[in-house]
Amino acid sequence: MDVLVRIKRCALANQLLFTAKAKDELELNDLTVDDIRESLLNAVAICKTIRSSNPYTHAREYLHIIESPNLDGIAIYTKGKLTKSGSTEIYYLLISSKPAL
Repeated sequence: MDVLVRIKRCALANQLLFTAKAKDELELNDLTVDDIRESLLNAVAICKTIRSSNPYTHAREYLHIIESPNLDGIAIYTKGKLTKSGSTEIYYLLISSKPAL
């Protein structure tokens, strides 16, 4: 299944996990969880996918960068990964978010 579709399904189901850094950036940039959900649902493409190593497990992972506006037209930059909790639930872990430049 297409990665962007999976991310959008997570946003629709409100299955988003935010790191402490992401929560700080939301507050700093006066953004809400709904702003992020709207941005992800409005996305037409993933701008870039980068391969990374998890600093805790050293496992390889893919981070997806999306730049898309919310419903108010504010361009939002997000970077996150898809992960599973249990055997069936899929979550999009939002690592950072801020208004796009």
